[in-house]
Amino acid sequence: MSQVQDCDVKKCRGRPKVFDREAALDKALTLFWTHGYEGTSLADLVAATGAKAPTLYAEFVNKEGLFRAAMERYVEKFSAWREAALGDDQLSVDRAIEAYFRSTAACFTERDSPGGCFFICTSTALSAASAEIATMLQQQHQSQEHVLSDFLLVRQQRGELSAAVNIPALSRYLGCMLQGMSVRAREGAERDDLEGIIDTLMAMWPTLTGLCQDRG
Repeated sequence: MSQVQDCDVKKCRGRPKVFDREAALDKALTLFWTHGYEGTSLADLVAATGAKAPTLYAEFVNKEGLFRAAMERYVEKFSAWREAALGDDQLSVDRAIEAYFRSTAACFTERDSPGGCFFICTSTALSAASAEIATMLQQQHQSQEHVLSDFLLVRQQRGELSAAVNIPALSRYLGCMLQGMSVRAREGAERDDLEGIIDTLMAMWPTLTGLCQDRG
């Protein structure tokens, strides 16, 4: 073998693997989703992603930075899909809500992912030492409620909901429904179980919009 060929072989052998950021985030997301922020160690993340600790630190700065990136990955992969129905102007307000909740049921019980909502699951086991993480998750909870509130407000302004409907109250109720569905999915509920809850929600929809009204 010539010196040039020998040099080329050594270069190939010594060439570092390209860091796959999205693949690493998907694996980190699954770990955080399954075990929570505090229950996931750096060693767990290194083992799951296949990246060395210096590589993860160079890319995400620290564990909190990696968690933040994983959270954004969840929004990108799951939240946009769930919220698509709310942007469909061809659907009536009740059908859009129904489609949103049924997409959520599918997401919460997806076989290839841990059960429930990432934000809800990871916020239930945080200590006082993780105040910044808790704040991040609380903001995401509020964001989900705001998405519903903005949708309902737009439809109210179009005359599809009575002007008397209290949008914040209705949004809070629907947010609680999402949290309950997440808990049940985390405990192992099947999609059919969540679908039954949604059936009840939609059967109650006319009454619910009547109850969630300003009384002044």
